[in-house]
Amino acid sequence: MKITIICVGKVKEKFYRDAIEEYTKRLSRYCRLEIIEVMDEKIPDRASAAEQIQIMEREAQRILPKISEDACICTLEILGKKYTSEAFAGLIEQNMIYNKSHIIFIIGGSLGLHEMITKKADHAVSFSDMTFPHQLMRVILMEQIYRAYRIINGEPYHK
Repeated sequence: MKITIICVGKVKEKFYRDAIEEYTKRLSRYCRLEIIEVMDEKIPDRASAAEQIQIMEREAQRILPKISEDACICTLEILGKKYTSEAFAGLIEQNMIYNKSHIIFIIGGSLGLHEMITKKADHAVSFSDMTFPHQLMRVILMEQIYRAYRIINGEPYHK
């Protein structure tokens, strides 16, 4: 199974990079993990709605070439479907067994994802109604993918 995480922006803080490195190491026994970063756009103070849409569109233009059409596409969106850890594991397992052997998770920038990306999604996933920094969201996503593989394999993991 291949898991790709496409993210807008770089991880700047060392503690996030350390966590990402740890989960990358843990996940290596379960899947082939690839993390693709695309450049984020600077957001001017008091950007208008039209400017915000243009910013999301420019970020989307960077994401689109990275999306493999034969993969299962999961966007991370506040308004997406909420899963328990077990149900999220089921989503991954179902793709492993019945559908596609490649899942792409897409994390947008500070403003979220443009509709040209969200319309491509097979699944819109929400981890919360709250907004998280996209750097932290990458760590949370990787932890949940790791937890999912532990669940799928019947291995213990702290609750």
